[in-house]
Amino acid sequence: MSAILLAAGAGSRFGGGKLLAPYRGHPLVEAVLSELRGAPVDEIIVVLGKSARDEGERLRRVCSLYGARIAGNPKWEEGISTSVKRGLSACAPDARAAVILLGDQPLVGAAAVARLVRAFERGTEVAAATYGGRLRNPVLFSRGVWPMLEVELSGDEGARRFLREHKDLVTEVPCDDVADPADVDTVEDLRRLEARSPGERDEPEGG
Repeated sequence: MSAILLAAGAGSRFGGGKLLAPYRGHPLVEAVLSELRGAPVDEIIVVLGKSARDEGERLRRVCSLYGARIAGNPKWEEGISTSVKRGLSACAPDARAAVILLGDQPLVGAAAVARLVRAFERGTEVAAATYGGRLRNPVLFSRGVWPMLEVELSGDEGARRFLREHKDLVTEVPCDDVADPADVDTVEDLRRLEARSPGERDEPEGG
């Protein structure tokens, strides 16, 4: 079982350096990696794009603390779909499925990943976390659908269109009680997350 953490974006709305920004005493990306260490996955792959030299080296050091492998994506500017494909290509040859997560969602943790893995073990091809009945991240894809992703994913939409067009393959997995898909796009988002009390949640967004 592979976990693919997408961390190749430029974070332009944040002003750069988003994944290394301090969040509760640690780099933001470390919050996600720390949770993944307790998830039922056998490997963690972090997909990185082009960043400033110092920033890239710091990201690699943080990832190495959690035993994560780095997969560089030279096409990261073409959209998130290229990072998904790069992550899948970096998975172990015997990986049966991959869970896709985002590096800027610190409250999506091990329990949500575990629920997706259990759905896969029961036979689902695609397991997607839902919050308030809406599909969000993380999403698990069995190896059998990877060739479809390679053909159909494009641009910066990620897997949303794929999930819409292949509803027959998708098992929705409610995760409201164990995770929160709040993401960090701006400095204000980060401050708002830090200020929240334990258990406090954002209203689910559309998508």
